[in-house]
Amino acid sequence: MSDHIKLGVNIDHVATVRQARRTTEPDPVRAAVLAELGGADQITVHLREDRRHIQDRDLDILRKTITTRLNLEMGLADEIIDIALATKPDQVTLVPERRQEITTEGGLDVASSLERITAAVGRFHQAGIAVSMFIDPSREQVRASRQAGADGVELHTGNYANARTRAAVRQEVYRLHLAAVLAKNERLGVYAGHGLTYVNIGHIVNLLEITEVNIGHSIISRALFVGLETAVREMKNLLVR
Repeated sequence: MSDHIKLGVNIDHVATVRQARRTTEPDPVRAAVLAELGGADQITVHLREDRRHIQDRDLDILRKTITTRLNLEMGLADEIIDIALATKPDQVTLVPERRQEITTEGGLDVASSLERITAAVGRFHQAGIAVSMFIDPSREQVRASRQAGADGVELHTGNYANARTRAAVRQEVYRLHLAAVLAKNERLGVYAGHGLTYVNIGHIVNLLEITEVNIGHSIISRALFVGLETAVREMKNLLVR
């Protein structure tokens, strides 16, 4: 019997195109509907402090309209925490956030901010919201995530995605595998994301501990040529084990 990795579709880039003209289209809420029709298991959005793509109103409407799960990526700014607690997504994924970065550049250093992160996790759990940590695939960060009370970890796959030789790819897959096994042994949900594409997803599918991936840029890019529903369906077909 085959199973498949669950697919979270990140629709931030739809909002990026809209915000380039400060207009009303394309609408990320409509994108979420099409992604779900294509088979998405959850919709992922990142509400940044600078509101460079997803806006507060998007988040509010998404919470009311999507039929799968809503995964909110977010930093630890007090304002964003308050919005998340009021919106009540199914899950928050805590990520590092720097204003000058183009996209999230690395994993959250849970170990060095353990007290603050643990307090935030407690508040989310009180509100009935699951918490995932977006971390680099390291033993230290997996264990710190468990210590902070996280429900799961999303392993940062950026180094894997950027690997350009077979040896480098093997090394990064090995790092991801070790972290995934450790996370599963710590009874954490194991997810992956960042830089994943239709071309490089295969190695991730082979890591049996990973149960969910979050993919944005590659799917939205493909959607420009084939449509979003088709682009999501094509990725879903690649996630069957």
